[in-house]
Amino acid sequence: MESVISVSNLKKTFDQNPVLSEITFDVFRGEIFGFLGPNGSGKTTTIRILLGLLRPDSGSALVFGCPLETSDETRARVGVLLENNGLFDKLTAYENLKYYADLYGISDGEERIEELLQFTGLTSRKDALVGTFSTGMKRKLGIARAILHRPEVLFLDEPTSTLDPEAQKMVRDLIVHLAGDESMTVFLSSHNLDEVQKICSRVAILHRGRIKALDSIENLRQNRGVTDVRITLQDRNQLDEAFSVVSNMPGISGFQPTETGFTLALLDSSSSPVICGLCNAGIHIEEVVRGRRSLEDIYIEVMREEV
Repeated sequence: MESVISVSNLKKTFDQNPVLSEITFDVFRGEIFGFLGPNGSGKTTTIRILLGLLRPDSGSALVFGCPLETSDETRARVGVLLENNGLFDKLTAYENLKYYADLYGISDGEERIEELLQFTGLTSRKDALVGTFSTGMKRKLGIARAILHRPEVLFLDEPTSTLDPEAQKMVRDLIVHLAGDESMTVFLSSHNLDEVQKICSRVAILHRGRIKALDSIENLRQNRGVTDVRITLQDRNQLDEAFSVVSNMPGISGFQPTETGFTLALLDSSSSPVICGLCNAGIHIEEVVRGRRSLEDIYIEVMREEV
């Protein structure tokens, strides 16, 4: 696979405090790459270095094989949507896109603007002032601005933050379309783990300036070696007794009561010993369901690990 973004041994320190500790990862052409981590983990610093807005202490951060600050030609191949949508409230939706089309020197600007207004569902509001738009509409127009010049790589920082569920889905659908139908590479930084789980092909989890996990979500589920099992009891009054039974069993890393039973986190993929142990103790089981660990489960585990 072709590496479009390549970060190698990247290190950055502020006031003698390490922010990035020699992180390394690649993003491949056509993928939606999730870049995750809590506030202060170094996500924004990494993005700023990649965009050429900040210089690292050591290491490299390359887009199409070169630092963005050294090449106007390479920067023209990149689109960016950060927290600010980069829009002018006192201009209409059309006027905003026309301003950027002229700035980029887009030869088919008029046609491209109409295409993107239709693509984002904003054609009927093209002549309305952006200051009158909802947060979701502004975000969609911000994405249109970011992809106006047909970039090959798109950097998105919290694209659905503050949006309602319907607007979040619309933005997610736009991102999937860009990566699929437009063959765009998307670098997505987000705190919305459910969103990332739905659309990202791979994720990197950054914790205290270090990459603590890097893989597809499915591989992370398998490699972390924990299986969730939800057990429903016929009589919830037996919950305390069930807990006493499983608490003495090896290979159990978690016990979480539910309304009708409990959920176990098993280090071994087999739930047979647990079921046999409960039955032998006279615990009446109604149902056993094996679950799939969510990205949130994996993320929390990573955050709890020692650096």
